[in-house]
This record gives sequence, structure tokens and C-alpha cells, in this order.
Amino acid sequence: MLEKKNDISGIVPQKILVCQLKQIGDVILATPAIQLLKKRFPAAAIHVLTEKKCAPVLQNHPDIDWIWPIDKGKLRPFWRALAYYRKVAKQDFDLVVDLQQLPRCKFVVAMARAPVRLSFPPPWYNRPLYTHWSDPLHGYAARFKASFLAPLGIEWNEERPRIFLSDDEKRWAKEYLREMGLQKGEKLIVAAPGHKAANRRWPAENFGSLINLAGGKRPDWKWLLVYGPGERKTAQKAVQAAGNTHVLLPIQDIFDLRRIAALIDQSDFFLGNCSAPRHMAVGLDTPSLTVLGASSPAWTFPSPEHQDIASDIECQPCNRENCRYADIPCLSGLAPEKVWQSIERLFSRQMENV
Repeated sequence: MLEKKNDISGIVPQKILVCQLKQIGDVILATPAIQLLKKRFPAAAIHVLTEKKCAPVLQNHPDIDWIWPIDKGKLRPFWRALAYYRKVAKQDFDLVVDLQQLPRCKFVVAMARAPVRLSFPPPWYNRPLYTHWSDPLHGYAARFKASFLAPLGIEWNEERPRIFLSDDEKRWAKEYLREMGLQKGEKLIVAAPGHKAANRRWPAENFGSLINLAGGKRPDWKWLLVYGPGERKTAQKAVQAAGNTHVLLPIQDIFDLRRIAALIDQSDFFLGNCSAPRHMAVGLDTPSLTVLGASSPAWTFPSPEHQDIASDIECQPCNRENCRYADIPCLSGLAPEKVWQSIERLFSRQMENV
């Protein structure tokens, strides 16, 4: 149901603020909405409010004029946070699009007093903060976010997330892979075995077993593991399970999001859990396969080159924070051999289309 205090399909904003604080993957999934706003209002300056840890995935984006990073560690005591929110709000925005309605977003929305403040249907106690809202369209997550823009006459037309790398970042990735031993003519698969939630993390041992299996069948496919802070032990478990296979490149701590994206950009294929790197792969046009645990297929971009695989059990997907079963059957029961078959099929199909 569209809340229609007045028709805003004909407005011409000069300055727009998009609020999408977290998580990293969700910020990437907000880029189609930003792209659509720029297409609809090409003369408008677009600002984005996000957490500092997420800001790197928006850097170098041609449709974004300014990023307002929220560094939670520096916004204490609370008066410092309010001062920062006020600084953002005083930029004379004509249109504010709130994609999350988190407390920090709502502070800025309230202080901005923009003529149009757009979001999804808020609870009754937040309704005074917004001038317009509309029911979202369910399905792919980026479509879900973009559908909030319907009162502006904007529709999602399968625009995909985008990450824009610099030439220097691409050169760094090529040189890094050369130093790691990737040879000319070899194919590269980047795998991301980590996730903070156990019910969304395919066992590291399964990643290792899959890599070991791949080494015997496709020795010209090299594998590189990427992981975030606190996930090195997960990567090490995968390495140990992989054994002394020559297809696994050495692991190193690379926690810079831009560099991880640059490595995915240089790869021929991506394998991972339902976490930020899978959305990087979509944003960089790298074919991908995602292992789903508790997550639903709504996070998978609808295209042949981006697929997911899940166990065929009754409770999947549950979309819960925690699994009621100790062994997390939707993940532990998904055999490496089955995932490998999907990778080989998808990878081979992509190579045929090159």
C-alpha cells in the first residue's frame, strides 16, 4: 500500500541521501537502487550514509558523489554521535531514502527535514519521520531494496550490484597472483569459507575436501582462499583438509575489502557461503556458486552465471540466527562431491561461452 500524502513522481531533487548502514553485503545490494536514482535524477548529487567498515565497497562508484562513514568507535559519548548526524543532516537534502530504518538512520532522517523522506512501511511510532513509503516487492534482495523507490516512478529492471575497481587495484591483484604462483593459462577459483554464523558456514573441512577432489580432476584450476578478520582458523582448517594439493595457492591475511574484490575480479569463478564476497562476485561479473545453509535463494542474483546449492531437507531455508540441531544438517549433509559437480558443470558452461 502506497502512503500518498502527495504525488512525488514528478519531483526533481538536487541532493539525495541514501541510508544503508550495514552489513557489507547489504551495502553492495543497495547499489542498484543508487544506480536507479542516478538514472532517474542525473543532475542530482547522491550521498550515502553507511558504516565505516562498509564504505570501501562504495568507493570509486560513478553514481556516488559523497560517502558519510559512521565510525562507531569515534562517536562516543553520545553527543559526538548527535553532532555527526546533525552535520550530515545539514547538507540540504531534497530527498532522503532510508533503506534500513535503523536508529542511526532515523536520527539523520529526523534532523534532515528533507521535503521527501522515503522508506518501506514503518511501524506506527516511526511514521512521523517519513513522508512516503510503499510495500516492498519480495524476491532478490536488490530488487527488494529498489522497490522502495516506486513512489518516484522507479522500477528495478534486473540491475545488478556493482563494484568499481581502479586500474591500480587491478594491477595489484595481477601481481599478487603472479607472486603466489598462478601461471599463465591456469584458471583461478576464489573461495571464501568464512561466515560469522555457524548455520551459514559450510564446514571448512568440506571446502578442503572439495579442493582436494578438484586437484585430482582439474589440476589446471588453482584455488585461492580469502577470509575476513577472525576467520584465519577457518581457512587453515580448509587447507589442512585439502592436504598437500598443488592446486591451492598460499593463504595470507588480506582484510582490505578492495583487495579482496580485486582478487575476485581476477578469478574465473567464485565459491563461497552466503556472505559479502558472493555479492562482490556478482558486482564484478565473476560467475559464482553459493552454498546455502539457513539462507534463502532470495540473496542469489537471478541469472545463469550465479547459482546456489542447498540440501534438500524440509527445514531449509529456515532464515534463523541459530540452528536447533547440533550438527546443522543443511550444511553437514551437503557432500563436497555434490558441490563439485555443480562447480564443474557451471564452470565448464562459462568457459564454453567465453
